[in-house]
Amino acid sequence: MSDGKPIKFGIHLNHEFEQGSDLQERIDHLVAFTRAARDLGLDSVFSMHHYLSSLATVQPLPLLARLIPESGEMMLGNGIYLFYEHPVILAENFASLDQLSGGRVIAGLGAGYRPNEFEAMAMERDNRVSRTFEGVELVKELWSGEEVNHRGRYFTVEGERCSILPAQEHLPIWLGANGEKGVRRVARSADAWIAPPNVKAKWVKGHLGFFLDELEQMGVSAEGREMPLIRELYIGDDDESAAAEVSDCLRDEYADYSVYGDEVEYWRTMFGELLEKAFLIGSADTVAAKIEDFADAGFNHFIFRFSWKGLPFEQSLRTIERLATEVVPRFQEVRA
Repeated sequence: MSDGKPIKFGIHLNHEFEQGSDLQERIDHLVAFTRAARDLGLDSVFSMHHYLSSLATVQPLPLLARLIPESGEMMLGNGIYLFYEHPVILAENFASLDQLSGGRVIAGLGAGYRPNEFEAMAMERDNRVSRTFEGVELVKELWSGEEVNHRGRYFTVEGERCSILPAQEHLPIWLGANGEKGVRRVARSADAWIAPPNVKAKWVKGHLGFFLDELEQMGVSAEGREMPLIRELYIGDDDESAAAEVSDCLRDEYADYSVYGDEVEYWRTMFGELLEKAFLIGSADTVAAKIEDFADAGFNHFIFRFSWKGLPFEQSLRTIERLATEVVPRFQEVRA
């Protein structure tokens, strides 16, 4: 199944809801999903991040703080948290969350892409990548506990120390990136590359190869490292019925993400190919076979999003249960 690295499984909460939704009920569902994942022995719970969405969006750090007492020993992560804040703010907020959770936080970060977010915050979209990588380096300096003297292109902090440090000796930083150059840069700057959910299997496996090759070129061992992969997941009785049960919900979900240009038509055109070559939709046997294929490529932390607009709560909860009872046991000899 893999080269012996432990296989971990987590859930990726969808906390963007249609305007007018009963948000208290939706938050109760998020709590219920987290409790179910905890009780079923899953390893992690992840959030997402956007501002000024057309959907009512519960922000991730308050949500993860709410889930601390519900999540047992699961890791609490972001997939991804957008690097719009000053690194001092981000460093102290994540350190606070790590202290509150007893050292269970993963800082999954990314540069963002939606033009309306950058425009509203008076930030240059074209320099988002370089700004993010410099910000990550400053966050690491702040978490060192030493006096920081940083004078960079975007940020200057001189003669200061972070007022609160993470509970973990090393709070993991995972970064999202697209393209070979970006993924190789992540290997030089972060603990892991977060592979996105909406790219085909061939692409994502090839880009993990870039990450691993860059580690090798630096003389850094990949042993013990997390290799996370986010995927859309639905487990049905068979492949045909599973696709029929969720295709409309998933297609509409991706249309809602399209906030500019002709993206709506792009996602609708690409949907059939993504359903076949990117998403994990099908029977437990089909899902397990696809996970095994990804594990053979080197991925070892699978984070599944299983809830989309219009899909009944009970069906989403059932997928978590089927994941834990029908799929995860097939990988337990790797995890032991």
